Amino acid sequence: MLDIQGLVISLADSDARQKKVKSELDKTALNWRFLDAVRGSALSSIPKEYQPRKVKKLLGFELTPNELGCFLSHKKAWQDCVDKNISTIIFEDDFCLLPHFERAIHFLVNECSNWDAVRLQGLSDVPQEHIQGNGEFALVKNAGDAVGATAYLLKPRAAQVLLNASCDIYEPLDHFLEHRQKHHLEFLAISPYPVDITGVETTIADRPGRLPIRGWGKLKRSVMRVFDRWFSTNPWFPK
Repeated sequence: MLDIQGLVISLADSDARQKKVKSELDKTALNWRFLDAVRGSALSSIPKEYQPRKVKKLLGFELTPNELGCFLSHKKAWQDCVDKNISTIIFEDDFCLLPHFERAIHFLVNECSNWDAVRLQGLSDVPQEHIQGNGEFALVKNAGDAVGATAYLLKPRAAQVLLNASCDIYEPLDHFLEHRQKHHLEFLAISPYPVDITGVETTIADRPGRLPIRGWGKLKRSVMRVFDRWFSTNPWFPK
């Protein structure tokens, strides 16, 4: 796989996870390496991209330190993709490869050209619109948010789009990836997915006990978003 690289986002001291990752990826021809994750709980100051008060008004809650670290970690991976100017598979370190992984990537790289970003894993089943296929795999458009960011493939121009659109961090990373109204990037998917999750608890993102925003809180959030669209030159939740 000379035309792509793999980056595995992982905390520096996650020895057991990294051992499992190595056993998975060393079975493939993918050129890959670890990328040190940002430990959100160890941040000594609030990142310039994050405005907690505004986030709470427009999102309804603040991001957890781990969610913030997760987003910053993926931004590091996007920047690496741009700097190296090579298509990149970005993994979180809780993945497992399915037997058809290399054939699926070969299909995307060698048989498809009409994509910039492709989801390789999803937590939820959603309806899919067929775009292109070869009988074994299909490039599809998900009609809904499949949730998760365990594995996805980006071309450098797509990574730059995501960097440009994430000057402000105000929602969980997996939601941002599907936020097309914000970044205008068509995030496609491959069917069947070639990557799954191991099921172990994540170390770079969490949402403990978070309940949906309802009632007065939801109404207040909607009003604040309307004001943001009216008065901001770069609204967070454009229509």
